[in-house]
Amino acid sequence: MKINTSKKFNAYTLTEILIVLAIIGILILLALPNLMPLITKAKTTEAKMQLEHVAKLEQTYFYEHSKYSTDLLEIGFIQEKLTSDAKDGKANYKIEITAATNNTFTAKATAVADFDGDGTYNVWQIDQDKNLKEIVAD
Repeated sequence: MKINTSKKFNAYTLTEILIVLAIIGILILLALPNLMPLITKAKTTEAKMQLEHVAKLEQTYFYEHSKYSTDLLEIGFIQEKLTSDAKDGKANYKIEITAATNNTFTAKATAVADFDGDGTYNVWQIDQDKNLKEIVAD
């Protein structure tokens, strides 16, 4: 059995593939700074949703006990594992109730990661009137 080794195949060379990969890498580096605010905005949705959930739980607790609570477990909120603490963690924000009295409460969501790499961690806050505001912008 004779193998014909003189036949040429149409293919890309290693140099051509490396040039294409370098161009793609440069394009990604140019586009990434423009996409970082969008990534941060998408992650802040988590903080807003979690704080609105805490406010709803606090409201329910208030109707039953005529006061607000400082304990997340007491109102029925279970903190998802944080991305900074566990490999399988999904939560980007640590939720805590910062103050609670008979008539008022405030809860805070603090980012556990710096989303855009500027050294600032995003912080959101909500109160008993569901006033949601960003305390520290990332």
